Amino acid sequence: MDNYTIGCDAHKHYSVFAVLDREGVLKSQKRVEHKTGEIQRYLEKYPMGTRVALESVGNWYWIADEIEAAGCIPLLTHAAKAKVMMGNINKTDKLDAKGLATLLRLNSLPHVWLPPGKTRDGRELPRTRMALTKIRTALKNRIHATLAKYNKKLEGASDIFIPKWREELLSTIDQLPTETRKCMRSELELLDHLSSQIQSLEVRIQDLVEDSDQIQILKTFPGIGDILGIVIRQEIGTIERFPSAEQFASYCGVVPTVKSSGGKSRYGRMRKQSNQYLKWAFIEAANGVGLHHTSSNWQDRHVVRLYRRIRQLKGHRIAIGAVARHLAEATYWILRKQEPYREPAARSRKVTLQSG
Repeated sequence: MDNYTIGCDAHKHYSVFAVLDREGVLKSQKRVEHKTGEIQRYLEKYPMGTRVALESVGNWYWIADEIEAAGCIPLLTHAAKAKVMMGNINKTDKLDAKGLATLLRLNSLPHVWLPPGKTRDGRELPRTRMALTKIRTALKNRIHATLAKYNKKLEGASDIFIPKWREELLSTIDQLPTETRKCMRSELELLDHLSSQIQSLEVRIQDLVEDSDQIQILKTFPGIGDILGIVIRQEIGTIERFPSAEQFASYCGVVPTVKSSGGKSRYGRMRKQSNQYLKWAFIEAANGVGLHHTSSNWQDRHVVRLYRRIRQLKGHRIAIGAVARHLAEATYWILRKQEPYREPAARSRKVTLQSG
């Protein structure tokens, strides 16, 4: 048993640490201000490998870094489950440092996987790209909406933002009223800057893709390329932390919610409580399948047959969800086996059809 167990109740400007000894006696409780190096200096007096229960607040990255730098082991607490175990059932109830340390000492602390520092850092690349892409899409939609308000369009242009149509787009913008024209040009300038930033991120992501065997395996999936490959790889961390393909798919949020009553089950929308980045990645890959389902090169692929069958019965949205779930569960197995994606055998397809 550890000589000490420590609970950390993190706030915005400070953290409260509670230290229990081997018998569970409170030896110390101290408030540590959130200044660089203070948490590390406080924890360095405890033995290497001392476990620290850390509440999963929004600013936990740097706190985890300082705990690790002190030679201690941070354990990221599942706050909702910990509250119930500590008897805090109201929404306004708070976790406290001593309660966290007590759960940890009893080996009852509900904790979630804490990615290594390198993984935490690497995740920022695809996550930042996703954030900038959303802003870029919003800008494009705003420009389209403004042109539509004045009945302006570029005939024959499927994408008015590519270089081929830039001159005509600028000419069309010049036909707008004075203030609207100025706003449109500002939005277009910002759009160009965003696109440049996204391109720089993608170059860096590409460098990482070339260095990863697992990402190369993920790219054997239909609909998964460099960007989605690195999102999936970085967000998973290690696949061994998931006991089954079904639980991994649930973590990704690509399984429906289920309500059972009176012997009947009703299936709802996809789970909201999930890793939103993995959910986005698998749905994007599934949308790629839907986009290419008429292509001659995709006709014999299992995901295309799955998409078409479900779409005919349930519609496009449900079909995309089914494909996303298949891709998530297949990801679990190919990463466990370290093998490229292979088309499911005929017997497996039959089982899938019956369960769909």
